[in-house]
Amino acid sequence: MKTSHKTFSSSEVKDRFIGKKGTTKRNAFEHRLSVELMGEMIKKARQERNLTQEQLGIMVGVQKAQISKLESNTNNVTLKTVLKVFAALGVKLQFNLEIDGKRMKLSS
Repeated sequence: MKTSHKTFSSSEVKDRFIGKKGTTKRNAFEHRLSVELMGEMIKKARQERNLTQEQLGIMVGVQKAQISKLESNTNNVTLKTVLKVFAALGVKLQFNLEIDGKRMKLSS
């Protein structure tokens, strides 16, 4: 006897188990995921450049602890610090914004 399995897209799974897009729970999930990915990108870029957290902190003008917080996905860091870190690592950023239905693209 053959068993059939239905497959679901990641969006369908998130809609069902986390909540539909636009809900408070889904927005919080998406935010946490974005912060985690950013922390991983910072850590990977730093390691690829053979820099310690302390060395990167000196380049940016912050303490090693601040770099550690960024990499471990702590939410209480400023966008200004994040932008400084990416600039020190030589990482170019692009932001896609939508304001009142108008899309804008910003680059660093």
